[in-house]
Parts: sequence; C-alpha cells; structure tokens
Amino acid sequence: MGDGRWRTAGRWRTAGSALVRVVVVWAVSTLTMLALAGLLPDFQLQSADGDSITRTALTAAWGAGAFGLLSALVWPVIVRALLLVPALVLGLLVFFLNGSLLLIALWLIPDGRGAADPENAVVVAAVMSAVASATSTALAVRDDDAYRRRLYRLADRKRPRAVAGGPPTPPGAGGGPEPAPGTLFLQLDGVGHRVLRDAVADGLMPTVADWLDSSHRLTPWRTDWSSQTGASQLGILHGSNEDVPAFRWYEKDTRRLMVSNRPASAVEIQRRAIERTGDGGLLTVDGASRGNLFSGGADQLALVLSMAARRGRRNRSRAGYFTYFSDPANAVRTAGSFVAEAAREMVQSIRARLRKETPRVSRGGTYPFIRAFATVVERDVVVASVIGDMLAGRTAVYADLVAYDEVAHHSGPHGHDTDRVLARLDRSLALIAKVAEHAPRPYRIVLLSDHGQSPGETFEGAYGLTLRDLVRAGCGLPVPRRVRRTRSGSEARDAARDALRSALHRPVDEYAEEAEGATVPDKAGPVVLASGNLGLISFPGVPHRMTREEIERRHPALLRTLANHPGIGFLLVASAEHGSVVLGRDGAEVPVAELADDGPLAVFGRGAADAVRRTDGFRHVADIMVNSMYDPATGTVHAFEEQIGSHGGLGGEQSRPFLLSPVDFSAPVEAGAELVGAEQVHRVLRRWLRECVGPQVPLEISLPTSDAEAFLPVKGAAGPDKNN
Repeated sequence: MGDGRWRTAGRWRTAGSALVRVVVVWAVSTLTMLALAGLLPDFQLQSADGDSITRTALTAAWGAGAFGLLSALVWPVIVRALLLVPALVLGLLVFFLNGSLLLIALWLIPDGRGAADPENAVVVAAVMSAVASATSTALAVRDDDAYRRRLYRLADRKRPRAVAGGPPTPPGAGGGPEPAPGTLFLQLDGVGHRVLRDAVADGLMPTVADWLDSSHRLTPWRTDWSSQTGASQLGILHGSNEDVPAFRWYEKDTRRLMVSNRPASAVEIQRRAIERTGDGGLLTVDGASRGNLFSGGADQLALVLSMAARRGRRNRSRAGYFTYFSDPANAVRTAGSFVAEAAREMVQSIRARLRKETPRVSRGGTYPFIRAFATVVERDVVVASVIGDMLAGRTAVYADLVAYDEVAHHSGPHGHDTDRVLARLDRSLALIAKVAEHAPRPYRIVLLSDHGQSPGETFEGAYGLTLRDLVRAGCGLPVPRRVRRTRSGSEARDAARDALRSALHRPVDEYAEEAEGATVPDKAGPVVLASGNLGLISFPGVPHRMTREEIERRHPALLRTLANHPGIGFLLVASAEHGSVVLGRDGAEVPVAELADDGPLAVFGRGAADAVRRTDGFRHVADIMVNSMYDPATGTVHAFEEQIGSHGGLGGEQSRPFLLSPVDFSAPVEAGAELVGAEQVHRVLRRWLRECVGPQVPLEISLPTSDAEAFLPVKGAAGPDKNN
C-alpha cells in the first residue's frame, strides 16, 4: 500500500515537472516572439488600430503556442515526406517549411492580429525553434529526474520499480554490478597518421591531444594495395576484403562494373565477405552501424549504403535522417550550417583561382553542395546517431565521419581548408565524449582511419591526357585531337603504329581526324577505370585474365608505353611464362613470386611487395593493374581522377592510417611489430570487444531504428550518473 502511494506521488511529481517545463518553454517562446515583433518591421502582432501591451502579449502567446504545437505534431510528418526528396535539397527546404508553419500559426491567431511576410517568417521560425529547443534541453538537463527519465526513454526500457519514491536506479547503482564497458569506434575518413599528428601538434584537435596525453595510444597501420574506404572498411567491419582490388573494377564473369559507393555493389560486396568468413561482422552483438558503406552485422542501422539497395522502411538509405530532422531546431541549425558551408567552399574556390594556386581542380557545379552535405548534414546526423546509441547503452558502435576525405580530394590533404574541417571534427569528438559521461554504461572510444591521402597534381594535369587516353593511344585506337597534340599521346600512337607495322610488315593507314572533344566510339576497346592513383585496365572481349603474351600479340606497344611513362610507377600483369610479373621502367621485370621491396617497388616502401602479391591472387584482378609514380622526396602521386588529394593505390601518406586506442585495451601489436592490413585491424578490434565482456546492459534496450538517432546535447551540470 505504501509503495502504491509513493508511485502515485511520483507520477504526480513527474506530471507537475513536465507541466512546468511546458509553461516555461511557452513563456520563453512568447517573449522571443514579442522581441522579434519589435525588431522586424514586417512582423506584426497587433491590429491596424494598435493594441494594449496585454493584448499584444496574449497574441504572442497564442502564436507561440500554435507554432509549438504545429512543430510537435506536423513537422515530423513533413520530414518523413521529405525522405523522398534528394538529400541535397533537404537543407534548402528546411527554412521554407519551418517558415510556412509559422505563417499557419499566425493565421490561427484570432481576429487576424498576426502577420509576417515570407522572408521574416523564415527568420522568426528559425529563431523561435532554436530558442525553444535550447530552453527545453537546459531544463531537462538540470532536472535530475527528467534527465534520468530521458535516458531510460531513449533506452526503450521500462522504468524499474522506484524505491521509497526515489528515482529509477541506473545500471551499476544500488549495489548492482557495474555494466561492462561499451565500445565506440569512430572513423575519421581519410585522415592519415601524419595528418593527425600534425593537427595535434598545431593545436587543431585539442580533444585528441588530451586523449593522447592521458588515456590513449597512437598506432599507425598499413593498408592493403587498395587504400580506399571500400576495401579498408569491408576488412575492418567484416574481417575480409578478399577480391576487392580497387574502389571500382570490372568483372568479366558477371560483366558488371563494381563501384564501392553504389548501393547495389556495396550489398554484393558485403554478401561475398559474409559468405567467405561465415560471420556477420564486428557489430553482430547489440551493435550499431552509422554512416558506413557496410553494416558490420549490426541490427541498428542509419545511413548504411549496403542497406540502401534493400526494400522496406527500415532499410531505406535516408531512414537515419528522420528522427534528427523531426526536431525543427536541429533542422534549422543544420540547414543554416549547410548554407554557410556551401558559401565557404565557393569563397575558398574563388580565392584559390585568384591566387593561382597549384595544383588545382575544378570545384564548381554541384560540388559546393556535395561538400556541405558531407561536412555538415552527414556529420550532424551521424553524431546524433552515435549519441542516441550511447544513451541506449549499446555494446558496440561504428561510425564514419567523411568530412575530411571529401574536402581533401578537392583542396589537398594539407592546408587551411582541411585544417578547419579537422577542427570541427574535433569539436564533434568533444561532444560525443561529453555525452559518454552521462551514458548508462561506461564507453571506451577508439578513433581510427581507413586510409590517408597523398597530395599531387592529377595525371591529366601533369601530362595533358588521361590514363584512358594513354591506353587507347598505346592500343592504336582513335583518340581526340587534343591527346594527339601531347607528347605522351604522340609517342604512344607512334609506338603503336611502329609496333603494328613491324608485326604486320605493311604500312598502317592514318586514323581519321576527329573534332576536338568529340566522343570516340569504344565498343571493342579496353575498360579503363581509376581509383585514385590506381588504374585498372580490362579487355571485356576476353573472358579470362589476359596474359602479358596475349596483350603483346594484340597490342604490341601498350605495355611498353605504360611501363615507360614518367607518370606511372609500375604495372602488374599475368604471364604465361612467369605466372605474374611486375613491369617497371627501362625494361625492369620481376616475377611476382620473386617480388621484394626493391627494384620497381623500392620507392613505395616496406610491405609493397606483399600487398601486390596478395592482390595478384584475387579472382577479379584487372588484366593490367597500374600504379602511378610516387616521389618520396615530396610525397606526391598522380591521381588518375580529378583529385589533388587522392588514395587508392601505393605511395606515401595514403597507405598510412592510424589507430588511436585506450591504454585500457591490450596493445594492438607486440612491440616492434607492424599492424598490416584491414583484416588484421578487424582481429584487433574483435579482441578488444572480447576484453570488454562482463555484466551487460540487457539487449532488449536497443532502440528501434527510427528512434535511435535522438539527439541530446548535454550542457551544464547534470545529475549523478555512473561516475557519481
């Protein structure tokens, strides 16, 4: 009987606290609306004849209440409908839709006393949403009971029976066992080991610097030959990146072009890895995958590319946006940052052109919006998802933050543009670490990257033609006039003609002249693909992997043209005589079975031979694998794509990512040993998860996907948590 009275009293206190918060938020919103009406000439809360202060205040209260109610009830419906809209358009629509809700709220005010033009409606709605959200959050954080209730609601748990009317007992409190630590894996896409060290030394990343000084160790690791997210993240999350030779490749047996960041390819790549290992992945036990190419076996997913190709509401690629943007304040803040970032990119691009900075690539068209999406929208949603996962007490979370990688491709891996991105990423890490202090279980944060980036002018910028142009010229196929004017193109065509003339013992007709920039038919030509500074050449008309001897019979000058080009470091090609061989300049030729870190691979450093040898054994390795040159003095490579910061092959910083781990974990490798390959990183992360085994937060607390991204910015003091 006594317990019932305590529970009843507790419910009344809860209801009373909630009512007080609603009244306070309503009052603050009313004052905000009154202030804006005084500041903005075209925003009015009075009739044409004027009103008393009391009447105006009542009008503001009515408008603020209507706007708050519409935001709570209608906005989530609008956001769900917006999931059908392209993501880049979402940021531009947020302001308009929020302003439309305000106009409706003003229309609902009796006697037509509320009025605003559309431009002012957008401003008023944005300010009121931000103020209301900040007020509500501040009140909840400072109310211990409300804070705990929100944690339990986010964790989707029924509240434990209160003792003597007290608040619910969090895990580990009241004499119970402390829950085992959860593990948070945060991937800073494209941030190399050197970039991280320099950023810490320059004061750009104080959060990371503090971790290094107090709680974490920094370990570099070496990627496979394919130094890109598709191969690295697949290996890290699923334990195998076998038969992933590059970011994109052509498969002769299926006649498919595989591209790692396409949903259909990603789901097939993941399926093959699971079939090969017989294991779901790193995150199969109460895990969450956020912003990744692959799921890692997690049952909680948001913005996971490999799930985007599957049907069903839970697997829609944009499902992770819903809960985040269902809060109008989140939507307004992110949309504002989106516009600011797009404008910042335009200014930086114009400045680079005016200063005639080199190397430089085109940054026009839709790129400013693509950059803003990667550096703002995706970052905000992923960070919010991670915070929701921690508050839900999930065992393992893996999240990818892609901002640096996107900017470095177009601005270069070192410089002012990327420095600003690193500083903002550090602030996101600080927010995550702060919220982790209030989670229902302790969390150990592991920071890692999947690859680095190497600087350098593009192959086309340096030599005036693309790799595809050079291959076609070396095969004696038609090329545009601009290519024939270049030294490389002219030499390649001359070599092809001479080789063919020698083979046939008769003159070769000149190719027909073609208009500048005309599209050249290429139905029977080779497929040439670029993955950073790694090129792949396949001949689709031949069902098997062509040998060097077959290629030279069909295209006598091609291999010699490629191997001797100054922009190319080495080639890998099969050989009927030697199995497979690596070809370098001046006739250098080494069988793969005898390959060592010298000869054609000397400049690429330790481990290059093993990386090439492993890729040579892949089923879908290209007929000709091409790695660009690498200058160890400057650290530069030549990307076969339009990128001045690139990754995908061997050469410099791109192959040296990092692993930043708590010292509470065992060392990644023994002293003096080197961490090599994404698959070995997977084994290390698996070991660390096993080291965290202990009393577990029940798995049934896991949130539905639609609720997993709830965002709780923690500011100011909070009530006692696991750290008291």
